[in-house]
Amino acid sequence: MRGKKVLLGVVVLLVLGVSTVFAEWEDVDEMNPPVQTEADQTQTGDKKQQQGGEAEDPPVYIPPGDALPQVTARSAVVIDALTGEVLYQRMMDERRYPASTTKIMSLITALETNRGSLDDAVRISGTAADMEGSTMWLERGERYRLEDLLYGMMLVSGNDAATAVAEHVAGSVQAFAKRMTEKANEIGAKNTRFTNSCGLHDPLHYTTAHDLALITAYGYKNSTFRKIVSTKEWRVPLMKPPFTRELENENMLLWIYPGANGVKTGYTDAAGRCVVTAAERDGVQLIAVVLDGAYMWNDSIAMLDYGFRHIESRELVKKGEKMATVAVAGGEEQKVALVAEKELRLPVPNGDASAYRREIKAPRSVEAPVRRGEKIGEAVYYYKGQKVASVPLKAESHVGRENSFLGGLARFWYRITSLFT
Repeated sequence: MRGKKVLLGVVVLLVLGVSTVFAEWEDVDEMNPPVQTEADQTQTGDKKQQQGGEAEDPPVYIPPGDALPQVTARSAVVIDALTGEVLYQRMMDERRYPASTTKIMSLITALETNRGSLDDAVRISGTAADMEGSTMWLERGERYRLEDLLYGMMLVSGNDAATAVAEHVAGSVQAFAKRMTEKANEIGAKNTRFTNSCGLHDPLHYTTAHDLALITAYGYKNSTFRKIVSTKEWRVPLMKPPFTRELENENMLLWIYPGANGVKTGYTDAAGRCVVTAAERDGVQLIAVVLDGAYMWNDSIAMLDYGFRHIESRELVKKGEKMATVAVAGGEEQKVALVAEKELRLPVPNGDASAYRREIKAPRSVEAPVRRGEKIGEAVYYYKGQKVASVPLKAESHVGRENSFLGGLARFWYRITSLFT
C-alpha cells in the first residue's frame, strides 16, 4: 500500500505543471460513501440540480483575478497558522458541508475535554459499531484505548471510532457535538455548527473553508494533535486474532509532499471531495482547505506551493540582542541591560513585517543584586493586534549591591514603592 501511494504521489507531482489532471486518489470516506435517502438527496439540492433525471454539479465559480484558476475547489483557503494571515482564498466564507474534516474538531474537543488519560478504556456501544460509512471495524462490547480510537478516527476516518470517542467523552454524540460547536465558535469559527462527531450529512451540520482553517490552526498549538494528524502508520492491539490492526493514513500528501504534517480527508455526496492539508517549512506552518474539489490533491499541492512562495521565515530577534534597560535600585551600577534569551523567527507574508508590533514588558527598576542571566521581562510580538510570540529577557551582566547608606536607602525605597505598583 505504501509503495502504491508513493508511486501515485510521484505521478501527481509530475503532472502538476501541465493542464492535464487525473482522477483523485479515493480516501477512506470515498471508498464507503454514506447511503443517502431520497429525503437526503432533496436536502442536497442546493449543490446539485436535477436535469433530465440526472444530478449535475453547477460550474465552479472562479472570481476575477483568482491567483490559482486551475484550482477546482468551490471553496478554498490557505493561511499561515501562527498569524492567521490569508495567503489565498476562493469563496472562503461560503457555507459548506465539511464531511469527515469534521473530525479535526472532534480531535480537538476530545483532547481538551477528556479529563482522564489517553489510556482510558472505551467500551464500544452498538450505536458506534453500527455506524455507516468509513470504519475501523469496531464491534459492540469491545474495549479500546482512547488513544487508539483517536488514531483510528484520524488516519482511516473511522465513523465508528468518532462515535465511540464522543460517547466516552461527553456521554452522547449530541452533547459532544454541542461542545464542538461551542469550542469552534470560541476559536473564531463563527459560521460553523456541528450536529455529530464524524461528519455524516446533516443539513444543520456546516462550516466554511476559513472556519476550518482557523480550527485546524488552533489544533496545531497542541503537541498531541500535531503528533496524531502527522502520523503515517499506527498499530492497534486487539484481544483476538490477528491481535493487531494496522492503520495507514489516507492523507496522501504525508507520503509525497515535503514538509507535510496533516491533517484530514472527507467525502459525502453533499459535501463532495474535501481535504484539509498542512505543511511546515523553515518554521512556517501553513494550513490549506479544499471543500468540494474535483481534484483535491492537485488543488492542495498548488495552494501550499503558492502559500510558501508568498511567505518567508524572518529573524526578528537575535539571541543576545539588547532589547531594553532597567534601573537598579541600590546597585553598584545604576542600570542593567536586558537581552533576548533566544532568537525569534516569525512568518512574514509578502515580505512585509510592518504588521508586527513589539511590546517590552519589564519593570522600571529592580533591586540589587542582579544576577547575570536572571529573567527580568519579555518582549511580546503582536500581529495585527493578536499576540503570536514572546521572548524572555534576561540581565546581560551581574550588578552587585552598593554597600553604603545611600545604597541601602535606595533599596529600602524600592521595597516601599513596589508594594503599591
